[in-house]
Amino acid sequence: MGFRTALSKGLLNMSEVKQELKAQVELFHKLTGHLPTHMDGHQHVHVLPEVRHVFAEVLEEYGLKYTRVPIEPGLRNCVWIPPSLMDFYRGVEEDSFNTVDVFTRHGIRWPDIYIGLSTMGKNMSVRNIRSAIDTAIAEFTSKAPSPQSRTVTIELMVHPGYPSIPPIGGCGEGPDDFSQSWERVHELQTLIKPELQSYYKTRNIQLCSFKDL
Repeated sequence: MGFRTALSKGLLNMSEVKQELKAQVELFHKLTGHLPTHMDGHQHVHVLPEVRHVFAEVLEEYGLKYTRVPIEPGLRNCVWIPPSLMDFYRGVEEDSFNTVDVFTRHGIRWPDIYIGLSTMGKNMSVRNIRSAIDTAIAEFTSKAPSPQSRTVTIELMVHPGYPSIPPIGGCGEGPDDFSQSWERVHELQTLIKPELQSYYKTRNIQLCSFKDL
C-alpha cells in the first residue's frame, strides 16, 4: 500500500521503477540460469497507472510473453468479501481494464480467465473454487463469437504454504499479517483435497504452469 500511496502523490520516478524491474529479471536469470516464464506484481501493482507502461516495456525487452490481468468474472456478486476489501478489488479491476490495451500493444499475453480474489485465504473452499470456475467458464463461453474448439486457459491465484515467523519472509519489511496467518495452510489443505481433484477431472481441467502454455 505504501507503493500505491507514493504513486498517488507523484513520488515515484518511472525510470527507477523500470531499473528495479530489470534488476529483478536479471537476478532471477542469475539465480536460475533462465528467464521467468511469466511476471506480475505483488498485490497487482503491475497494472497501476504509469507502472503498467514501464512494466510492459521490460517484459517486451526480455521477451517475456505472459503476465496476469486480474479481472475476475462474478467478483462483485461475492457477498462474503468485506466492503473495504471489495473496494480494493474493484480498484484493481478498474486498473486492469485500463491496462489491457497497453499489454496488447507490447505483445504480452495472459490466460483467458483469472480467478483468485474471491477464493483467497479463509474464503478458499472446494465449493468456492468450483463455483468461481463454473461461473467464469459460463461467462467466457457466452461471450465467445463461435463455439470454442481451442483450450481455454484459467489462472487460479493461490498462496499455499506455512505461516511465516518474523523477521523471515515478506517483501523487504518482514511478513505481513496474511503471511503469518493460518490461511496459508488452509489454502494448502484445500488445494490437495481429493474432491477438488475429482472436480478437475470431471470438468476436463488439466493442471499446468505458464511454461506449458
